[in-house]
Amino acid sequence: MTELSPIALEQWCNDYLKAKEFKDYCPNGLQVDADAPIKKIITGVTATQNLIDAAIEQNADAILVHHGYFWKGEPEPLTGMKGKRIRSLLQNHISLLAYHLPLDAHPVIGNNAVLANLLDLQIMGALYPDEKHPVGNIAQCDPISIEDFIKKVSEKLQRTPTHISAGNSVISKVGICTGGAQDMIEQAANMGCQLYISGEISERTTHSARELGIDYLACGHHATEMGGIQALGEVIESTLGVQVSFVDDPNPA
Repeated sequence: MTELSPIALEQWCNDYLKAKEFKDYCPNGLQVDADAPIKKIITGVTATQNLIDAAIEQNADAILVHHGYFWKGEPEPLTGMKGKRIRSLLQNHISLLAYHLPLDAHPVIGNNAVLANLLDLQIMGALYPDEKHPVGNIAQCDPISIEDFIKKVSEKLQRTPTHISAGNSVISKVGICTGGAQDMIEQAANMGCQLYISGEISERTTHSARELGIDYLACGHHATEMGGIQALGEVIESTLGVQVSFVDDPNPA
């Protein structure tokens, strides 16, 4: 069975995702180093206590997620909920790696790319054309009614998205950015999209959609960001020979 050190796994992921080329809101890479050989990895969207408990139960040596720890602006002391999570990792010799924007932006296994493929959308370019590694994209599809497209989203993601209608009955050009990217809706409208897809919705998003004339689908932060981390795990397993299992910790948000 293949074994990797936490540092070796981090280096491979950093290279594959070009992590050092991103300015992010959190550290990308190895966040908790248990300094133990990695034979089995658990992947998930967010490093919750439930995910850690699942990793412990499955005798995993590492957890790889999209949403890790140490975000800008969060309290620094390792106490309370955060302290329990870190203790659980270290006491059970489990390393934690996390990749945020690099996993959103990857052109093959990134969250946007995987979601676009799932919804039969072809990515054509960047939502912000000047970005070197775009975290939002413009995609196209064969003309489809908004009702039929919503049915497709509901079927593929196993949840009904929140739809803010701006009167576009047929769509073919779509802006897409997974997670909490609702405020990119104005840029999507500026780029001529009839529909913008993201994860979350804010109070202001409704007004923006209606006044900008662009329909909006809030498909769930968690739901739109399950694909990238699963795809990364599959690449790691096939390339590096380490056992990888995805664990879903369901989240309606």
